[in-house]
Amino acid sequence: MATIRNRQSSTTTSISDQKSSDNTNKNIKDVALKEKSDPMIYIIFMSLLLDLLAFTIILPLLPSLLEYYRVNDSSGLYASLTTRVRWFQQLLGAPDRYLSVLFGGFLGSMFSFLQFFASPIVGSLSDYYGRKPVLLMCASGISLSYLIWACSSNFALFVLARIVGGISKGNISLSMSVITDVSNVQTRGRGMALVGVAFSIGFIVGPMIGAMFAIFANKTASGGAWFVLPSLLALGLAVGDVLLLVFCLRETLPQEKRAREISSALSYGLQLLNVSSIFRFSAIKNVPKKDVQALRTIGFIYFLYLFLYSGLEFTVTFLMYHKFGYTSMDQAKMFLTTGLVMTMLQGSVVRRLPEDKIRMYAIYSLYLIVPAFITVGLAEDSRMLYAGMILFAISTAFAVTCLTTLVSKYGNDDQKGSVLGIFRSLGALARALGPVVGSIAFWCVGSKITYLSGGLLLLYPALALQRARI
Repeated sequence: MATIRNRQSSTTTSISDQKSSDNTNKNIKDVALKEKSDPMIYIIFMSLLLDLLAFTIILPLLPSLLEYYRVNDSSGLYASLTTRVRWFQQLLGAPDRYLSVLFGGFLGSMFSFLQFFASPIVGSLSDYYGRKPVLLMCASGISLSYLIWACSSNFALFVLARIVGGISKGNISLSMSVITDVSNVQTRGRGMALVGVAFSIGFIVGPMIGAMFAIFANKTASGGAWFVLPSLLALGLAVGDVLLLVFCLRETLPQEKRAREISSALSYGLQLLNVSSIFRFSAIKNVPKKDVQALRTIGFIYFLYLFLYSGLEFTVTFLMYHKFGYTSMDQAKMFLTTGLVMTMLQGSVVRRLPEDKIRMYAIYSLYLIVPAFITVGLAEDSRMLYAGMILFAISTAFAVTCLTTLVSKYGNDDQKGSVLGIFRSLGALARALGPVVGSIAFWCVGSKITYLSGGLLLLYPALALQRARI
């Protein structure tokens, strides 16, 4: 009898062990499935990479482009704008060659303003119609903007190209939405990291490609329209992006999860266009008062930092062109250097920062941008300019990522997307205002005073974050 009981006990134990093993294997498979990234994340990565390569081609070419239109504008728009600001120019004694800086600032701010207005509306439309059709609409608009640029024999067409491009630039925020749709807590960080990689590669490779094509086009283009080849390359990349989305991207927002009415979908997007509302984070409800105050503090610091930063950053290409005589290739080498520094830091240090050190690194990075821009302003040779720009790259690698991580800690779980959406809107508004203000200052008082005063003003965001109780 004892033997039979032992056998029964052994059998029961064996069955129990087998069930436990099966459950363990099932749990392992479930975890593996949860941690596996959806293929659509990689499609979005490729789409963003193509888009950013096309977008950054123009960066080292902009000063030369505006100088080209100053001499070769058949539309009369450049001359008309010059006449309108002539009295102010004479009052300040600003040189003619800095007019391109002023017009470049207006174009940069116009592009960002259009992006600020378009992105929330595009996001809202995608909540109702789905991600894929709206993303395709944006990508097609971007392609059209490069086609207009390739045909822009005068300044008016070039401005039209920038307008079309700005209106269509809601694809970045839509790409974030797609990643959110197809990811979970375990894989979302990986998806966002791929977005960062796409930006880094785009801002390293794109300017180099643009500069090389411009050099080649200088030797081969007839009639002096040297920008045609770079613009056609940008068009080719943009069309490739459209084809990728058409044939490889599936719809990631199922019908049952979409907004039932277009009016309800647009209501949140319109809130993001209310400047007072986004500074007060009015859309964030049912959270402790101290959390709302923390969001407002970080949001204001972020806006002020990006406003000053983007104004100085935008005029760097004009500084290199007018003060140091840099060619498009020289500027591309500078973008390559700063891009490599940022990529190495983001890949090896920033993504591994412990959560309790984020605020400290954010403060340090905000302080570091001060000597960076002061060094750039005082630079009289390329070595000092490179030193300042490397400090700039180190600061940039940490600042926005750390501030975004800080703000993402606030709000309920179902409000994280809204918090980050408002935060991105503040950044877009800052980038819309910064370039035109920085360019006016550069035009009025020159580069040295602009960079020295801007650098010193950047002390305030660092001090404010250090003193903030968050």
